[in-house]
Order: sequence, then structure tokens, then C-alpha cells
Amino acid sequence: MATAISANKAELLAIANSVASEKMIDKGIVIEAIEEAIQRAARARYGAENDIRAKLDAQTGDLRLWRVVEVVETVEDYFKQVDLAAGQKLQKDAKIGDFIVDPLPAVDLGRIDAQSAKQVIFQKVREADRERQFEEFKDRAGEVITGVVKSVEFGHIVRQPRPRRGRDPPPISRSRAN
Repeated sequence: MATAISANKAELLAIANSVASEKMIDKGIVIEAIEEAIQRAARARYGAENDIRAKLDAQTGDLRLWRVVEVVETVEDYFKQVDLAAGQKLQKDAKIGDFIVDPLPAVDLGRIDAQSAKQVIFQKVREADRERQFEEFKDRAGEVITGVVKSVEFGHIVRQPRPRRGRDPPPISRSRAN
């Protein structure tokens, strides 16, 4: 099986739970974003040509990293394929056409990799948040609604999510002086 990456398991899960709760999105989306960020960092370290995958266990916080290679007769892509002899060194019962999971050692994220991972996670969370808001209001086109403006992005108003207590905060009236 694949090797675990050195990271604080509880911290990763706490971050995923916190972001999912704050943005009112599915925790699975945040976990997928973390996995994608780790995959990109690993590709930067091991080479973008490799088929590298990461998996974060949502229950235990275990983060695994591996490379997938295909066993072929004649190798055309040395990053994604191995010949039968090399495949049998990795997995004894390997045969032509099999895909072998090759565990990778832990990735230590440097400052730049961590920043890149952070950007990937923020982008995925932002997309999920926008999708959730769109789904919430798509059937209410033409209605007048009250709420608190969270931000204005590229001319679009982002409304603050409703509190989970079932009541909207009192409306706040603000206008810009022109």
C-alpha cells in the first residue's frame, strides 16, 4: 500500500471541517481540494509527467501518495509505463496491461508548494461556495430578498449565508456616496 505523508492528521481534518462548516459546503469537496493540492505539490517534486495520486481518509486523516504505472511490452512513456520485468519487481504477479500502484515517500511542502496548495484549496472552495449560492437562489430570480452583502466580486453581489439558527439578521441599509 502507499506510504503516509508526514502531516498532522487532526489538523488536516479540523481544517476541512472548519472550512466546510463556515462556507456551508460538503466536507468531501474540501477534502478533494486538499488531495488535489497535495497531488500538484507532488508533481512539482517528482515531475509533472508522472501519474501521481493522493488520497485523504476523511475518518482517520491518513494521507497517502502514490504513482500509477502501466505494465506494457514496449515502453513508450518511461514516466507512466514499465516493462514486464520492472513491473514484476514492483509487484510479483504483474502481467501486461496491469496498473501498479507504486508508493511514494512523504512530501515536505516548502513555502512555495504550501502557497500553491493554499491557492488550489481556496479556488476549489470558492467554486463550491458560488455553486451552493447559485443553487440556493436560482429559482428566486425576480424576487426581492433581504440579506447582508458579504462582498462584491466583479460586479456580482455575494450574500452572506443564512445563519443556521433559522433567522436572518436584521437588514442593514448602506449606500455608497457618489
